[in-house]
Amino acid sequence: MGYLQVITSIDSPDAADRIGRALVERRLAACFQVVGPIRSTYRWNGEIEQSEEWLCLAKTTTDRVTELITELSAAHPYETPEIIATPIVHGHTDYLDWISAETEPTVHN
Repeated sequence: MGYLQVITSIDSPDAADRIGRALVERRLAACFQVVGPIRSTYRWNGEIEQSEEWLCLAKTTTDRVTELITELSAAHPYETPEIIATPIVHGHTDYLDWISAETEPTVHN
């Protein structure tokens, strides 16, 4: 099993919290962190824009990433949200095991 960090940016901390909670509740992410505010500069519809955003980091597995991206895209308020998955190449074994356990579709007791 592989591990990934999925990043997105969003326009409000409330929206970030709402999406993060939904992804964790659905066991698509073991953890969803919100950092910010950050300042973004980008080109959109031919114009250079600047906005205040919050950067969101979700920890998940390769087995769950497709569903996570689908849910994140559906819940995200942007027309074209930034959603990028980066492999976690190395990590603390206990932490990676925790990601696996928390993203299992069902909990085994």
